Amino acid sequence: MGLFDTLLGRTKPVRANLDALFSLPSAAITLQVTAGLVPTGRAGVCFKPPAGQPFAEMQAELEQLLDAPDEPAPSPTAPSPTAPGTPASGAPAPAPTGPPATPQVRHVGDKFGYRWIIVEASAVDDLVTRVHMVHSSLQDAGWSTQLLCSVFGFAPGPTQIPGADAEAGAPEASGSSAEAITRPLYLVYLAKQGTFYPFAPTGNEQRDNELELRLKGMLAEDLPIEPDLSRWFPMWDLPIA
Repeated sequence: MGLFDTLLGRTKPVRANLDALFSLPSAAITLQVTAGLVPTGRAGVCFKPPAGQPFAEMQAELEQLLDAPDEPAPSPTAPSPTAPGTPASGAPAPAPTGPPATPQVRHVGDKFGYRWIIVEASAVDDLVTRVHMVHSSLQDAGWSTQLLCSVFGFAPGPTQIPGADAEAGAPEASGSSAEAITRPLYLVYLAKQGTFYPFAPTGNEQRDNELELRLKGMLAEDLPIEPDLSRWFPMWDLPIA
């Protein structure tokens, strides 16, 4: 691999920091409070299977891993005021817009020859965990160089965090109306860089660059944002749309 890369004038890709994925639930809360966006409960991992590799076997293993049931609640006798998927900080995670409570996974291809592993889960924490599982499994199988990105969907929803107490100082919908966004958008995780960028499509191969830059500033404290704007590739015809 080292000699091959040297001959082609390339350096070996740096292994992505997959732990960056776990910062997404915090970013989801920021998007809900400041822009009125909530997770759709759908994400897709995009990669290109190497020729001759046993993809069918890997696909079966991933399905078995991802279709495993969620962990039971910590204590059935002690009711919790927060919903499943509550982050470690204690703030309830934003509610998804409709996927089933039981996590699901499916596989699709696109016109560019890439494969998408589509994951659905009712809680953003579960969704992130399963995307992390996919990344880790593909890397462990030696396919880290084939990973392109993961994409998480967001759509307009309530700006008030579910279960929050307004009297305790929780942000209210009226306080963020100026920032409200009225169409779906996506957060793209670049596997090789370990960074995110927002993608805001507006129509047939068109995007809202101004909104993407506004979201960059909005999420800078929650996510490692990709600093190189030339890597903010458009993701047309997303299978999680």
